[in-house]
Amino acid sequence: MNITELLGNVGPFGLMVMLCLAGLSIFSVALIVDKHRRFRVASRQSQEFKPVFGKFLRGGELQELIDALRLHEKSHTAQVVSAGILEYDGVRQAGGDPAASLELVQSSLRDSMSETLIQLRKGLGILATIGSTAPFIGLFGTVVGIINAFRGIAATGSGGMAAVSGGIAEALVATALGIFVAIPAVVAFNLFTGKVESFHVEMNRASSQLVNCLFKIPEVKAPEVKAHEIKVPQAKMQEAAHAAR
Repeated sequence: MNITELLGNVGPFGLMVMLCLAGLSIFSVALIVDKHRRFRVASRQSQEFKPVFGKFLRGGELQELIDALRLHEKSHTAQVVSAGILEYDGVRQAGGDPAASLELVQSSLRDSMSETLIQLRKGLGILATIGSTAPFIGLFGTVVGIINAFRGIAATGSGGMAAVSGGIAEALVATALGIFVAIPAVVAFNLFTGKVESFHVEMNRASSQLVNCLFKIPEVKAPEVKAHEIKVPQAKMQEAAHAAR
């Protein structure tokens, strides 16, 4: 049985199921390609931004970091660092005390990280939905195909292969389509979720490093004790004199 004969034996419900699965397959593949492209660009720009950010942490110029942030707008790390730097630089240019803006900078970093994670996770819920529902849509097509097979038996009054082959073929194709759509969606969802978690760790690390760099707390030095300021208790002095005798 070729494709033409198979489609000729497919009923309206089975055809709708196959078209639905085909549409989900095309949509999921397009979404996977788009997310892969976006994640690849974000990773590449983050790798390019890291040396500039590391130089700033070691005492580099603030303006050089700001210029680098503008060149790496797609980097998840640069987006988070940009929010904190712009907040810190805004307070400094307004004539305020930059050291007192710690809470403002931390709040900007948290908000930027949340927004960046939302953008990174955009579309992953759709992939998860497609991966979990496609087999059941295929199963629905399987049931419809089996029903058509029994209808063929009822129409011919016999149970030969000619009567049931169309319905069985329809059922098997629907099952195969459901699995074919679900597997790439599930695999891509797991890969992208792991990538997002890796990006989250990188953003947390960059935020902590930025805060530690901008708001360094000076070390508290212990006061020096002079020799003439050391006071020995009277009881200890008497014990030492008695021991010397």
